[in-house]
Amino acid sequence: MNDFVAFQMWKPFRQRLIKSHTFYFEQARQRLLSRFENIDTEAEQEMDDWLIETSHLFDPDRDDPADSYEAASEVGIEFYELLTEMRDRTRLSVIAGMFHEWDKQLRDWLCSEIMRWHSGEILRQRVWSVDFTKIMDLLEAFGWEIRKTTYHQNLDGCRVLVNVYKHGDGKSFQDLRAYYPRYIEVPCSDPAHLEWSRGLADYTNLKVTVQDIEAISDAIVTFWESVPENVYVSQVINLPSWFEVALHKDNELRNRETSA
Repeated sequence: MNDFVAFQMWKPFRQRLIKSHTFYFEQARQRLLSRFENIDTEAEQEMDDWLIETSHLFDPDRDDPADSYEAASEVGIEFYELLTEMRDRTRLSVIAGMFHEWDKQLRDWLCSEIMRWHSGEILRQRVWSVDFTKIMDLLEAFGWEIRKTTYHQNLDGCRVLVNVYKHGDGKSFQDLRAYYPRYIEVPCSDPAHLEWSRGLADYTNLKVTVQDIEAISDAIVTFWESVPENVYVSQVINLPSWFEVALHKDNELRNRETSA
């Protein structure tokens, strides 16, 4: 068979993918993430507002001012905790949105390139249904040693984090604890008891910073920048078995239809 380009990353398409992602991240930072930068001040304001709103109920002959301030403090603490929970969920939602869009765009690009030289629904469906690690196996068949890169580590950590955020307890949480513990907030920060404290944490203890989100965003940009411009058939070696099986089934089905 003559050598030909099996996968091509067209420069304008690459630029469009990067622009779409950076727009999402910048807008999420401006419109969502930045709204939680002053939750300490907002909690204090909530406490002050409560004191003002309930001041008419205060009887100096009967009530102790300390009780009012204690109650106001509880209001402020509760407000702060609720805002913190909302902030953390918002950050995780932004990360999930980034990852899922990147994952869909990658699979869609792979399918579009495959369909230029192969017709068959079985392989197309397999590209959409296999898990992340199998897609990485396919990319490495290009001669692209992606698993050795820092951006792959960030993307894989993001994948595990998003799975825990979506599904809760299970294998993904165990993987997160084992390989990406930076995303787990431990109840005790004392280094002497760190491992013990990690054992107490569960899937509700997810914790990400704005810096974590930036690192994941940068990893997506670097990934798209690193996709080879042209991958020739002669460069593709050791195709994953799932890919070869689906390709073979498509060819068998087409041959049967042709001979019928």
